[in-house]
Amino acid sequence: MIVATDSNALATGLAALRQEAARLAFVPTMGNLHEGHLALVRQAQASADAVAVSIFVNPMQFAAHEDLDTYPRTLDADLEALEALGTDLVFTPTESDIYPEGSAQHSKIHVPVLGEALCGRERPGHFDGVCTVVYKLFRMVQPDMAIFGEKDLQQLLIIKKMVQDLGLDIEIQHGPTRRAEDGLALSSRNQYLSAAERALAPMLWQTLQHCAAQLGESTDNAPAVLQTAREALIKAGFSVDYLELRALSTLQLLDTLSEDAALFVAARLGRTRLIDNLQLHAH
Repeated sequence: MIVATDSNALATGLAALRQEAARLAFVPTMGNLHEGHLALVRQAQASADAVAVSIFVNPMQFAAHEDLDTYPRTLDADLEALEALGTDLVFTPTESDIYPEGSAQHSKIHVPVLGEALCGRERPGHFDGVCTVVYKLFRMVQPDMAIFGEKDLQQLLIIKKMVQDLGLDIEIQHGPTRRAEDGLALSSRNQYLSAAERALAPMLWQTLQHCAAQLGESTDNAPAVLQTAREALIKAGFSVDYLELRALSTLQLLDTLSEDAALFVAARLGRTRLIDNLQLHAH
């Protein structure tokens, strides 16, 4: 496994890989890898001749009050896990390699509409940071395809739009959300949860499933269904940022299940912000 710690080492490593590999897949991550990440790597291996993974905690996508400084960093364990999978190359750049003048001075990529709802509304500037770093990594790695998880469904839709709008010749694949046995979507931030919070956290997924079942019975009562569910989450101890039904094509808010859509939720338990989603097909 090639470990490239800067852009020069990356270029050398990619040149060596390209001699053997006709098709290169790329999985960008912020590290602290769990089974969700590793499943994307395995999917990449099944779809391409070689796989590159990046590990970079991107400061541009964190607001000043968010958890950049405390975000879990486990590079040695991550490299061990990727090597065990047979990953071909891992890129572990420094902040100065990605943002030579600092992220605050760097140009940003903004995807309108899709980037302004849900987490875009709750975390202003977040998706500009995501798009900018993903674009830069795409330019540096030059993959034929890249894989993103459906747990961050809004992010996936935004990346696909950016790739389309900017004419990037990269196929975007997505992998299904990986869950713990009790249904909680796997996330690096889950380790912030206390034991009591961790026991409560699966209620998010249960709530999405319950709402989906109700919407399946009657497509015209989404606001009432979601308001009741929101109140139940709050009563249980969650602080709810949003629980909404939105169109998959545009992320426009829906009152009825009139087109393919998804239920999106973001809620906090203590200091931990959890997100999840459930895709729904119109009748």
